[in-house]
Amino acid sequence: MAFVKPRRGSAAIPEIAGSMPHTPLEDLDRAVEELAAHKDEWARMPVGDRLAVLGRIHDDFAGVVDRWVAVSMQAKGITSGTPTEAEEWLAGPLLLLRNLRLLGRSLSEIGRHGHPRIRGRVATHPNGQVDARVFPADLYDRIFFRGFTGDVWMEPGVGAADLAKTQALAYKPAVTSGKVSLVLGAGNVSSIGPMDALYKLFVEKQVVVLKMNPVNAYLGPLIEEGFRALVSRGFLRVAYGGAAEGAYLCGHPDVDEIHVTGSDRTHDAIVFGTGDEGARRKAERRPVLTKRVTSELGNVSPVIVVPGPWTPRDFRFHAANIVGQLVNNAGFNCNAVRVVVQHAGWDGREKLLAAMRALLAAIPPRQAYYPGAAERWQEYVATHPEAERFGTPRDGELPWVLAAGLDPAAADDICFTQEAFCGVASETALGAADAPEFLDRAVAFANDILWGTLNVGLIVHPHSLRDRRVAAAVDRAIENLRFGTVSVNHWAAAGYAAVTTPWGAFSGGDICDVKSGIGEVHNTLMFSRVQKNVVWGPFRVWPVPPWFPTCRTAHVVARRLTKFEARPSVLKLTRILAAAVRG
Repeated sequence: MAFVKPRRGSAAIPEIAGSMPHTPLEDLDRAVEELAAHKDEWARMPVGDRLAVLGRIHDDFAGVVDRWVAVSMQAKGITSGTPTEAEEWLAGPLLLLRNLRLLGRSLSEIGRHGHPRIRGRVATHPNGQVDARVFPADLYDRIFFRGFTGDVWMEPGVGAADLAKTQALAYKPAVTSGKVSLVLGAGNVSSIGPMDALYKLFVEKQVVVLKMNPVNAYLGPLIEEGFRALVSRGFLRVAYGGAAEGAYLCGHPDVDEIHVTGSDRTHDAIVFGTGDEGARRKAERRPVLTKRVTSELGNVSPVIVVPGPWTPRDFRFHAANIVGQLVNNAGFNCNAVRVVVQHAGWDGREKLLAAMRALLAAIPPRQAYYPGAAERWQEYVATHPEAERFGTPRDGELPWVLAAGLDPAAADDICFTQEAFCGVASETALGAADAPEFLDRAVAFANDILWGTLNVGLIVHPHSLRDRRVAAAVDRAIENLRFGTVSVNHWAAAGYAAVTTPWGAFSGGDICDVKSGIGEVHNTLMFSRVQKNVVWGPFRVWPVPPWFPTCRTAHVVARRLTKFEARPSVLKLTRILAAAVRG
């Protein structure tokens, strides 16, 4: 087997021209100057006025969602009226509208109580850590996501009585001097850039220049239209360009803070510079840029499968669950499954792999729209020529790849050390005497061997949890996994989609060892001192979730969910449920 020792980290993405003209430097200066002139006004704006701004954004953005989805599908080669269309509704306007609504609710509660209200229970674990249940957020969540929960685990040292003190820090005491924040948008998922901007604007009370990623710069005019309540008053500016424009804005003297979603290589280039000099500065802990930089930088995302008494139906369901985490958005997601971790002695191991192979063979390859995908794909298959390929790609497409049976002791394997950011996943198996020992070893493998700290999944049969030793091992795993989102039984993207849960890496990142990033976004309850999220879902759910590749009505459900989020009604609710049961 050919083997190329990789660097650890997220994928290197080549620069492209993009669909919008680059913003001239003098226009970038003007944009930052206008934001700086209005930053104190924004910081001092009363809560009631902020609510009015949010309400207008909600109404204006609801008017662009159809065009938003249409241009996104065109750019990604998605055929309208097919289930794949659901991706652009679910990960785009649906989440943006939800974010706007939940921010509005939190601002209303700040106005009344001084902090957002925690509607769920607050628990203290045996190790002293406190968590707050933030999902489901309302009755609609209980209807649409029956059985799902989301808990925010606080850093050690935060007590239950201290939770309110950790919330909405920008609002108590009220911040009166503003800041200009640069948000470097992501190019893969349409909601990321604008939701990152919303976090800076409404949670941290900073005005924002949002530099669009060239890959999805086509969304910029729609953001300006949908967010014109901010643009018209000098609180938001949208800019276009590549690395040169991004570097210029990062170094601009009137830009106070930076948030980047992308690659750890981009983060290091911003903070330390490039080439040998940048590497030397990083080793010496001498950043060239001393501004606060927050980030979300990807992950080699594992799914740990706990052995149990699975039925054929269970194997089919979770094959769709796992494969869906790979093929969604053609594999261009930072939280896509990259390594399936199984018990070497489980008699279900090969059954799960067989079910995954059958499904991968049935899902047509997708357009590899993200820059550098073919080169990254080739690097993985050159390293693992034995890996299985699925599908017959047309021009511009790539086959799905599954590299099963990797040696878990090969710590430098590219599949363990570098995020693929294309349609490539792998599988490995760990030897253990029983399920509890397997779980302990799988946690150590995920924490210490796999690169990144963003998200991890666990799948465990409810009958397995009847064994006290297994249940204790699952609890131990959840406590010990060093990832920003730990999701049980379903894709960790649920932690992204809930919006009430903070999205980001496990706490404790350092600019010299940034891993999957520093800080968080979403987080509509505005917590500080967050360690991670824990999301639970049922082992199997019905109807088939619209993010599963086996949901035949996913596009109908997703479109109706978005229209419901824009303007809820009982009629819309019944139409969503009717479409879901046909899936």
